[in-house]
Amino acid sequence: MQELMINAIGAQGDGLARFADGKPAFVPLTLPGETILANMEGARGEVAEILTASAERVAPPCKHFGHCGGCALQHWAAEPYLGWKAEQIRVQLSMEGLETQILPTFAAPPASRRRVALHARRGSKGQGALLGFKERRSWNLVPLAECPVTDPRIIAALPALARLAEPFLEHPKSAPTLHVTLTATGLDIDVTGVERKSGGLSADARMRAAMAASDGDFARVTLAGETVYGARQPLVKLGPAVVALPPGSFLQAVPAAERAMVAFAVAESQGASRIADLYCGVGTFTFRLAEVGAVHAAEMSPQAVAALKSAIGAAPGLKPINAEARDLVKRPVLSTELAKTDVVVIDPPRAGAAEQTVEIAKSKVAKVVSVSCNPATFAKDGRALVDAGFRLEKVLPVDQFVWSPHIELVGVFTR
Repeated sequence: MQELMINAIGAQGDGLARFADGKPAFVPLTLPGETILANMEGARGEVAEILTASAERVAPPCKHFGHCGGCALQHWAAEPYLGWKAEQIRVQLSMEGLETQILPTFAAPPASRRRVALHARRGSKGQGALLGFKERRSWNLVPLAECPVTDPRIIAALPALARLAEPFLEHPKSAPTLHVTLTATGLDIDVTGVERKSGGLSADARMRAAMAASDGDFARVTLAGETVYGARQPLVKLGPAVVALPPGSFLQAVPAAERAMVAFAVAESQGASRIADLYCGVGTFTFRLAEVGAVHAAEMSPQAVAALKSAIGAAPGLKPINAEARDLVKRPVLSTELAKTDVVVIDPPRAGAAEQTVEIAKSKVAKVVSVSCNPATFAKDGRALVDAGFRLEKVLPVDQFVWSPHIELVGVFTR
């Protein structure tokens, strides 16, 4: 047992203290200014007692908090919590020598997650499947009874989702994950983690899965993209367009956060005649950008591009959209192809867009709106743009994953 003073919150949401020799100590579920007793194992520990509590400590809204690994910061008051999120962006920018205006953090509301990944495990005899999130620092499961970050319609479907999970557990080595998306036509579930070496699901398991999906009134169930049950096409509205989602496709987790990021990008694109939307997905930004100017959209997934193209005809009042399936790592859009482009909007995966950034840097594009779920790779790509003559004007932090250590952002670069 060791007494420690918590000085700050680390990048993963753990309290940060210092041992007597100056080495760091990480203790989750603590806050700056608190004095605690902790059981330490090396640099990491667990709080045993809070001797002096922070005035910023609040009662966590979820009974699973501290046990479930989904949230790390429910015990922190909103204002300092959101300030810490913006500070994580400033720190990453400073590591690349970048400074800019950091706007007030957009805070997604609780109970608004439309996409969750639920892990399934076998329950005890007669209990059926258990469904939930992983424990903190463990592979064990926390069966969900509530979740204040998730849309209540998904929470209400948990018993039906647990029944759906049972047939996917027929093989002892299977550890299914149900990727659940709330769409305009109902829940869309893509299941991964099922043992496939033995031939995948048996005919009996497929029948039971289809019956469970029908009983749950789900829109669609797929197994790693292969349809197991389909009652309705999952649809999502993106600006003026209605898009039919491909199985397992990417979608922003919180509609309010998506709207905030899209509105910010559209506002920064006003006046542009030609816009490039890179890593466009199924058209999250594309359709709203096409209300401003002609859009060239590029995305690695052929299925996503096909869905985007299919939605164009029924979306009114849009400028021309040209969409292509293209690996922007192996074959980035070249600077010569961007010759007549006024604005580039780019929303790469967590690894960033180093290869595409090189081509943007060589182009004559006047403005880049960069959307990122990883401030570290955003900063690295941003450094390359600044070195090529751009200026990072401002950054909008977006707290899409409420009470987690993750922070997203939209940054604006101009020549």
